[in-house]
Amino acid sequence: MRQYLISGMLACLSLSTFAQHVLTDQSLQKYVTAFNAADEEAVKNYVPNAQSQAWLCQNIPYFDSPDSVLTQLYYYRWWAFRKHLKQTPDGFIFTEFITPVKHAGKHNAISSALGHHVYEGRWLRNPQYIDEYISFWLYVDPKHTVQRFHSFSSWLADAVYQRYLVNTDEAFVRKVTPALAADYRRWESERQLPNQLFWQHDVKDAMEESISGGRKVKNVRPTINSYMYGNAKALAALGQLLKNDTLRETYLQKALQLKQLTQQTLWNDADQFFEVKLENGTFANAREAIGFIPWYFNLPDDSPKYAAAWKQLGDTTGFKAPWGLTTAERRHPGFRTHGSGHGCEWDGPLWPFATTQTLKALSHFLTDYQHNKTVSRAQFFDELRRYADSHVMNGKLYLGEYQDEKNGEWLKGDDPRSKFYNHSGFADLVINDLIGLKPRSDDTLEIKPLLEEKRWDWFCLDRVPYHGKTLTILWDKTGKKYGKGKGFRVWADGKEVYHGKQLKAIQTRL
Repeated sequence: MRQYLISGMLACLSLSTFAQHVLTDQSLQKYVTAFNAADEEAVKNYVPNAQSQAWLCQNIPYFDSPDSVLTQLYYYRWWAFRKHLKQTPDGFIFTEFITPVKHAGKHNAISSALGHHVYEGRWLRNPQYIDEYISFWLYVDPKHTVQRFHSFSSWLADAVYQRYLVNTDEAFVRKVTPALAADYRRWESERQLPNQLFWQHDVKDAMEESISGGRKVKNVRPTINSYMYGNAKALAALGQLLKNDTLRETYLQKALQLKQLTQQTLWNDADQFFEVKLENGTFANAREAIGFIPWYFNLPDDSPKYAAAWKQLGDTTGFKAPWGLTTAERRHPGFRTHGSGHGCEWDGPLWPFATTQTLKALSHFLTDYQHNKTVSRAQFFDELRRYADSHVMNGKLYLGEYQDEKNGEWLKGDDPRSKFYNHSGFADLVINDLIGLKPRSDDTLEIKPLLEEKRWDWFCLDRVPYHGKTLTILWDKTGKKYGKGKGFRVWADGKEVYHGKQLKAIQTRL
């Protein structure tokens, strides 16, 4: 491990020298030192706290902003993510629970938040960790007598393609695409109805006890149908990338069909929301946060009809609560009534898993849709900020399972299994959505900030691995904070590729 630490420090020095980074290693060190000091480190995995700074320096983008809470949380989430990295005889994996749990598979692996892990981990500099983690679920888990991958719905194919857009590793996606297509066909055999939509138990959506679902009922849910739409779109894109016309056309048609059926079947005109259809064919008549998930994959048409759903985001009888965004509408008579017996409820309390999905969906709606008179970029920032604020227990940083929507109480308490609960994302929401780096398959660099220029006078996102280069994205209104000049600037491997006076959406050659 000492050799690893020394090599990590040398790698950081090499990166700093080569790419002329703006943010120094000291900016990371102060956070890591504080996080380590406050942690009893009951569990040690591949990178213990003593080596966390070296590993983070090697792997993560650096971030600086005038918002101390957001900046601290950005580093805390990377520091906590690192805790879950395990080296196993079957390769590297990321765990969900820091301690062993009965419903996990081999090596304490659970697939429920796999999509979140890949989205977050796509910004790591070393691809080995996520490569082997994806391969574990595609090639190792199927060999087990009791397989765990399909214990939960998944948007893995989508996440794999979105990761490809960051690192452009064609060899890896060429290798795994046949397995991803085979996995899609398996989901069809297990969960697809004669009407071509997919059903799922709410608990198998990683969503426990919900107003609309149950642990045994086979409801048609916006979750799994949106995931399968995203997976089909990704497989079609991979078919185009790999010049496999059959794959591209097959999954393009599947995606188009799922889009049409989801809008026709799961949109409740009366409630103006995507909702669960029960086994008897009627709506559950409950607005739940899962009704925002179709926008995570840009499934809904760009029309005022569907845009109306977003009115519920800022409604205090809808999803807006003092501590964050609830998992069900607060006006519903079933709100916070389904938690008895199993200890985990998705009928209203805050779940970081759901908050991550809703914020990603909101980002896509704000960025990619024109018919929007319901939500603003300011709301995205405010909810991301409240999400950051929620990471606290007894005045100290904490990441757990789920929270009371009014006072932020972690409803599992300080349960050892719930500490550092790796069931959501945060850094990706900063990089991809707030700052707005939009990965693409071509050599056009696209940035669409959701951050409003009036909000901050400065920020820097540094050491970002992208398309084989290292990016620095910087906003300095006066030019005095970083000494690089006024305005919005972007560097790739130390070469300035963009300079503008305003913080706004840009496209430039990489």
